[in-house]
Amino acid sequence: MKTKIGVIAIQGDVAEHVIALEKALVGSGEKGEVVKIKQRGIVGACDAIVIPGGESTTIGRLIEREGILPELKGAANAEKPILGTCAGLVLLANEGDEEVVKTKQPLLGLMDVKVKRNAFGRQRESFETLLKLTIFETPFHAVFIRAPAIIQASDDVTVLATFDGHIVAAKQRNTIALSFHPELTEDRRIHHYFLDLVNKLCR
Repeated sequence: MKTKIGVIAIQGDVAEHVIALEKALVGSGEKGEVVKIKQRGIVGACDAIVIPGGESTTIGRLIEREGILPELKGAANAEKPILGTCAGLVLLANEGDEEVVKTKQPLLGLMDVKVKRNAFGRQRESFETLLKLTIFETPFHAVFIRAPAIIQASDDVTVLATFDGHIVAAKQRNTIALSFHPELTEDRRIHHYFLDLVNKLCR
C-alpha cells in the first residue's frame, strides 16, 4: 500500500517538511509520496496531514478561505493522523490566549488544549535545546522559533514533553502537536514516529 501524506502548503516551512517526510519514507523502506496542499479537494485523498510552522493567523485565514479548514476537520473525524508544528500547534487547539482571540484567527479545535502564542518570546528569543520526549530514549534537538506552547490540556491529552513549565509536545488520539520544528534538524525520529502512527491507523 502506498502512503500519501499531505503538507498544507499555504505558508511556512513547507519544503522542509516535504524533504523530511520523503527522507523518513526512504529510511523506513516504505512506499509513499508527499503532496503539497494549496487548495481544497486534496485532503480527502491523503492518508495523513502535516500543518507546518509559519504565521498561524495567515495560515488559519487562508485555509478557511480556500475551503481546506472543513476538510481538515473531516480528516480528523475520519481518524487520519495529523501533525501540527509551531503554528500548526496553534491551529489544532480548541482555545487560544488573548493574542489568538485578538487576531480572530480560525482554530480547528481538534485538540482539547489552550495555547499561548509566542510563549517563549519573539523572534530574537528563538532558541535550540536538547529536549526529553517520553517517546524517545535520548533527547531530541528541538528548534523553537517564536514558539507557542500549550498552557492547559484535558485529561484526554497525552503530554510528550515539557519545557520551562509549558507543554511543548502532546498527542490526542490521531493528532500530534509540537511547539518546535523537527523539520529543521537531521533527526528524523519524530517524522518516523508520525509514519508509525499512519501505519497503525490507516492499514
